[in-house]
Amino acid sequence: MAEQQITEISDRALSISASSTAEARALGDQLRANGAWQDVVPGLKSVSVLFDPVTLPIEEARRVLVQALSEPPPQGAQISAEPITIPVQYGHSNGPDLDHVAQLLGLSSARVIELHTAPLYEVDMMGFLPGFLYLGGLDPRLTVARRADPRLRIPGGSVAIGGDRAGVYSLRGSGGWQVIGRTDHPLFDPQAKDPFALKPGMTLRFEAAS
Repeated sequence: MAEQQITEISDRALSISASSTAEARALGDQLRANGAWQDVVPGLKSVSVLFDPVTLPIEEARRVLVQALSEPPPQGAQISAEPITIPVQYGHSNGPDLDHVAQLLGLSSARVIELHTAPLYEVDMMGFLPGFLYLGGLDPRLTVARRADPRLRIPGGSVAIGGDRAGVYSLRGSGGWQVIGRTDHPLFDPQAKDPFALKPGMTLRFEAAS
């Protein structure tokens, strides 16, 4: 990996640059294995590291971080290469923005569904809400602006697009993504050790449910 730039976000957080989403994930795994961090959050091309400034002043945190980055990466379990199939009910109350998206793009709703179910997607990262899935792989023909008026309540399982990405709301939340469908596929189990079923690096396909 290339040398990473370290930026101070606050007195309790540092950000490390990455050249790609895959490198950000790898750095996240490496930092979780090296250092007593409060949290490690990989992004698309960066990793945020949170720490307790009482026990770890920022200059010491930076020193520990540089040391952690020099350690060899962990030999953890590999993420399954088998894509997961996510059935989706498109349109109507499950996808209230489908027809609007089709109109914006000059396509039929059926064509939007066809283009949305064709690619293999990869979970690039999770945020801005707990368990929200940022997916890479969206067909460029479905690139569309987010809503001008964000919704306050979006059901868990909602499947959406925004900009050049697809997304899935694992939990109920709010946001301005264009919601085109919804899945009943189990995405969240509060009793499980890892409550969210999908993780960065996993792949999936959408399938139009009958």
